[in-house]
Amino acid sequence: MNLTSPSQVKAWCIANGFHPNKVLGQNFLVDRNALEAIVDAATLPAGTRVLEIGPGLGVLTEEMLRRGLLVTAVEKDLVLAERLAEALGNPPGLDVRAGDALDLIKDGSCDGFPALVSNLPYQAGTRILLELVQRIGVSRTGGAALVAAQDAPETIVVLVQTEVAERLAAGPGSKTRGLAGVWVQLDYDVQLVRAVKASCFWPRPEIGSTVVRLTRHHHNDARTPDWRARFRQITKQAFEHRRKQLGAIFKGAVQSTARAEQLSNADWLAFVTQCLTV
Repeated sequence: MNLTSPSQVKAWCIANGFHPNKVLGQNFLVDRNALEAIVDAATLPAGTRVLEIGPGLGVLTEEMLRRGLLVTAVEKDLVLAERLAEALGNPPGLDVRAGDALDLIKDGSCDGFPALVSNLPYQAGTRILLELVQRIGVSRTGGAALVAAQDAPETIVVLVQTEVAERLAAGPGSKTRGLAGVWVQLDYDVQLVRAVKASCFWPRPEIGSTVVRLTRHHHNDARTPDWRARFRQITKQAFEHRRKQLGAIFKGAVQSTARAEQLSNADWLAFVTQCLTV
């Protein structure tokens, strides 16, 4: 089956009685140009171990395997998980894991991959990304030691809804500036690579998507787990009251007339440090 052919994908689903699940965000990519743009953006050499979340019918999986990447694919839908390896010819470079990615990320099963390349499920894409990047600084032993840098992907290339992509890349002063962008930018540089029209998916979603590349910058690797927890707590509190000035939200701790979305990540680092020293 040509996985970039809408007619063939639809015919397979009908023949096998498979109905794409909106709750799971199953919108299958059926555009060759968009597919190649995703893998090209990752710029990974053959032999790289790659985590893929939500492989679906395997269109991205197949292309990555063709380029010599070693793919571990996490699929929540048991029907799709059970068929994936056989449908692709049982390639030796493919490891399929059935399960909820959010659970597997939290228990450390998704640690240790140099790269994540995925067409993320629409409904859970933001949560998956945030859970994954927050593995940085989590201790395996429960102590204060940092997880090694390789336990969080150096490179993340994902296809997400355009509004999600814009939030991830939003800078200070932007209307779309929020927690997702602040938390991701703590450890990653964000690049919007390419817009992908809704017509490139089947079933067709209501809105378009964007390919996003996240690259680890390692500026904050030395931050402790406790500091990271406080960073998330303080920024979350600020954005929950984003119409208020920070000085009004954190009375007695800081004096500031700025609002949450106006701060750059460098400003947030300084602001959190100030809050923690009061």
